[in-house]
Amino acid sequence: MRKIRLIARLDIKGTNLIKGVHLEGLRVIGSPAEYAHKYYHQGADELIYIDCVASLYGRNNLSEIVEDSAKDIFVPLTVGGGIRSVEDATRLLRSGADKVAINTAAVANPNLISDISRKFGSQCMVLSVQAKQIDVNKWEVFTDNGREKTGLDVVDWVKKAVDLGAGEILLTSIDREGTRKGYDIALVKAVTKQVSVPVIASGGMGVPEHLVDVIRDGEADAVAMADILHYGRSSIGELRETAVKAGIEVRKFVAV
Repeated sequence: MRKIRLIARLDIKGTNLIKGVHLEGLRVIGSPAEYAHKYYHQGADELIYIDCVASLYGRNNLSEIVEDSAKDIFVPLTVGGGIRSVEDATRLLRSGADKVAINTAAVANPNLISDISRKFGSQCMVLSVQAKQIDVNKWEVFTDNGREKTGLDVVDWVKKAVDLGAGEILLTSIDREGTRKGYDIALVKAVTKQVSVPVIASGGMGVPEHLVDVIRDGEADAVAMADILHYGRSSIGELRETAVKAGIEVRKFVAV
C-alpha cells in the first residue's frame, strides 16, 4: 500500500504568509519562515510554497525564502508561482527547491513541461491545477491564482501534461479552497483514475476526517493543508494519528 504524504502549504504574498477563501480575500497570517519551521518540526513530509501574486507580475520572489528554508528544513520543498521558463526553474532549484509547480505558464506553453522534465527529471516537474466546477463531474482549469478561465477541461489537461512529462499533480479546488467543507472528492477521483503519477489534493480541509475521506474515496496520494494548520485547529501530528487510526499508511515521523 502506498504511503500517504502530509504536506503543509504556504501561500505567499510579498514577505507574508497569507490565506484566502476561493483564492480571494487574502488575509495575512504571519511570517512564512516561522510557520514553515513550525510545520517541519511537527513532522510535515513536505512543504509547498506558492507565490500567489507572481503570475500578475511575471516573476517569482521566493528564492530568498527557499534559500533560507533549505538551510535547516530537511524535507522536500516544492515552489510555485510565476515560473515562466527553464531559467526560472533553474534559479529556484539552485536556491534549494526540490520541485517546481507550474500552472499559468504551462497552460500558455505546454512545451515548458517537457523542457523542465527533460532537464531536471519528471520528479521535479509538478503541474499545479486550479480547478473550478462548471457542470456535473466537469471542471475547468483556471490560471493567475484562479482569476482567468482557460476553457480547458481539467481531466483532459492533466492527461496531456503527464504525457508531456509532469511527474506529479497539485490539484486545488477553487470551490473548496478555504471553506473548511472538505476536499472535492469527485474532482480528485476524476483525476486519480486517469493518471499514473501522484496526485496531491488541496483545498477544503476543515477537520482531520476530511483527510481520510479524500484518501479513501478520492485515492489521493498526498494531502496539502493550510487553513487547518495556520489557525491551529489541528497539527501535523494529530492528522498523522487520525490517518493511522483509520488504517491509512503514512510515512513514519522522525523527530527533528
